[in-house]
Amino acid sequence: MYKKLTLCLVALLCLAGMVCSAQSIDSGSVAGAANGANKVLSFPSRVFEHVQQRTARLDAQLTRQTEKYLERMAKREARLKARLSKVDSAGAQRLFAGSEERCAALLQKIKTDTGNVRLRVSGPYQAYVDSVQGMLAFLKKDGRAMQQLQGKMADAGEVKNYIQERRQQVGQYIAQHANAEAILGKAYTGMKQDAYYYSQQLQEYKNLFNDPDKLERKALAQLNQLPAFQAFMKSHSQLAGLFGVPGGGGAARALAGLQTRDQISQQVQQQVTSAGSGGMESLQSQLGEGKAQLDSYKGKLEQLGGGNGDADIPSFRPNEQKTKTFFRRLEYGANFQTTRGSYYFPVTTDLGLSLGYKLGRGNVIGVGASYKVGWGSGFNHIAFSSQGVGLRSFLEVKLKGSFSATGGFEYNYATPFSSFQQLQQLERWTKSGLIGVSKTVSMRGRVLKKTKMQLLWDFFSYSQAPRTQALVFRIGYNF
Repeated sequence: MYKKLTLCLVALLCLAGMVCSAQSIDSGSVAGAANGANKVLSFPSRVFEHVQQRTARLDAQLTRQTEKYLERMAKREARLKARLSKVDSAGAQRLFAGSEERCAALLQKIKTDTGNVRLRVSGPYQAYVDSVQGMLAFLKKDGRAMQQLQGKMADAGEVKNYIQERRQQVGQYIAQHANAEAILGKAYTGMKQDAYYYSQQLQEYKNLFNDPDKLERKALAQLNQLPAFQAFMKSHSQLAGLFGVPGGGGAARALAGLQTRDQISQQVQQQVTSAGSGGMESLQSQLGEGKAQLDSYKGKLEQLGGGNGDADIPSFRPNEQKTKTFFRRLEYGANFQTTRGSYYFPVTTDLGLSLGYKLGRGNVIGVGASYKVGWGSGFNHIAFSSQGVGLRSFLEVKLKGSFSATGGFEYNYATPFSSFQQLQQLERWTKSGLIGVSKTVSMRGRVLKKTKMQLLWDFFSYSQAPRTQALVFRIGYNF
């Protein structure tokens, strides 16, 4: 009797435990769903504003640069046509037939394209762009700005191809006519340089377009935790549209016609085995012949002007900074120099900040400011004091390797002060003219990128009263 009672009691307890577990699972699922919903509802609106502003800024920059290149090209071709018409009017008509209308049509398209037509996926897959488009669609936000920028990118690619095409046509005409080099040669070199720079400019904008910043990465990471967003991307991403992947996760069925890497490797292995002992040598020989043939085709393409490189412009040295935006050409720096104390003046250190603009090929121009802090007269008497300030300008010209010639002009207030009103006494400001050399050492740090050591001669120091230090040694760091 007691045994039966005990068994019934145990059964009832187990049943109660199962009910409680089911309820906790149910409530856990509801809590998880609610948590996911809360994440979507609390998704920061500033992320969307940030994406819109960033996209609009890139759109304006790309449009402005493309307009500049097209307008320059139209003017150059008009001049070329006028020159060539004087010696070969029929040839000028053929060479420039329809170019003005085509250039005007591309210019109008890049100005007015809104990207309403759904773009075909082409070129390298841009994971960030795909993710942001999915994010906007999933949260039912306006994605027209990004769609418009994608349309502008496609238009810019068309402009790039047109510039390359015109470059090839003019190059072929020069190659076929002996006297054309003297008439068209200089302008043709300009066309080749424009083709190179526009290609690099477009690639720079593509890289910026597909490079998320910290805020966007955080937003996407938050969304990727939601199963609903993951399911949405499986059905609505660019990859899903490209491969026809259904929402139910039938990727294997949709990709059944494509060969996997293992299948290709197996086929190659079978071919090598069936060829006998010399199979591997035969395969390597065929691969070598194929590579040589490919290099040959590549060389011919570059000779015709179809490549994006500058191999057919022997004297052309590209300016690597020309295709970068203004802010990406800025260089921030900090430096210091210490001056030994004397009987009347304490040991001082000039702490300087600088802002440089990269001109290209290692040349930099910039401005800066400095603050002279006093440390006292020695270890027995350490005291902080304001000993002066300075305003700086500088120019660096790359010499060879890591060495550069450096020059600059500075105004210095080299008198101790206790208030900013004292700095208004202009008669106390003195001039410094600096010239010397600097050596730059690259660093692998994420913040400090370069260390710069400078040895400078102040040729105004001899006329100062009291006389200042003629040789100046500074150590700086670039960010």
